[in-house]
Amino acid sequence: MIVDVCGRAVYAYTGSRAFDAAQPTVVFVHGAANDHGVWALQSRYFAHHGCNVLAVDLPGHGRSAGPAHGSVEALAQWLVAVVDAVGAARVAFVGHSLGALTALAATARVPDRVTRLALLGPAAPMPVSDELLAAAKADDHVAYELINGWSFSPAKLVGGNRLPGVFMAGNAMRLMERTPPGVLYTDLAACNAYAGGLDDARGVACPALLLVGARDLMAPPRAAKDLADALGERARTVTLPGCGHAMMAEAPDAVLDALIAFLR
Repeated sequence: MIVDVCGRAVYAYTGSRAFDAAQPTVVFVHGAANDHGVWALQSRYFAHHGCNVLAVDLPGHGRSAGPAHGSVEALAQWLVAVVDAVGAARVAFVGHSLGALTALAATARVPDRVTRLALLGPAAPMPVSDELLAAAKADDHVAYELINGWSFSPAKLVGGNRLPGVFMAGNAMRLMERTPPGVLYTDLAACNAYAGGLDDARGVACPALLLVGARDLMAPPRAAKDLADALGERARTVTLPGCGHAMMAEAPDAVLDALIAFLR
């Protein structure tokens, strides 16, 4: 689906299903230098089990027109505009990493319109090292290499996909390399600068799920604790054992099972 948002084309994967206003809507939001494809299993499942699905490409990513937005707050405003453009009155948000921050900030801005909030690989704040920011700003390939190395648990860097022949780390690298110059830096700088995460969490009115990887080096489980505390009794934390930050690739079934239990 192509949606016009403020005069720019936005792509959202729908699972090849037409929007049905009578069905609940789930919006999936990807992380830095990714696109809607990281949600392939999870988005398709919900699209074929009674939900409208919008797995969006953020501005300047995938098939969505640019430029990339430079702050989480701007991305949140954009995400609400996407929901408005498709005519969804109420939605559930599912976000990963930068997408989790975007979904959190959007939920705080329209709390009465969000039924569920699932945050995968979250942290608030989400600081990014100066070295990684500098490499990304210079469009140095080492930025991709660092992120890829930190995103997977050690065992999954060399294999371990349940489908023989699928190289998860290689696929992730190719996806990042398709990102236009400057977009990774813009994404990482937005994560680094987002200081309102805990305040936004306190403004969330719906149930929330925090899904964390026990071996996540990009957003370690301890980094989600303050966020869980700010969400309070509305939040439940689920830890995926042995899993890194790229959890939709490393543990696709476990991620899907957690989302099914939470959203349905």
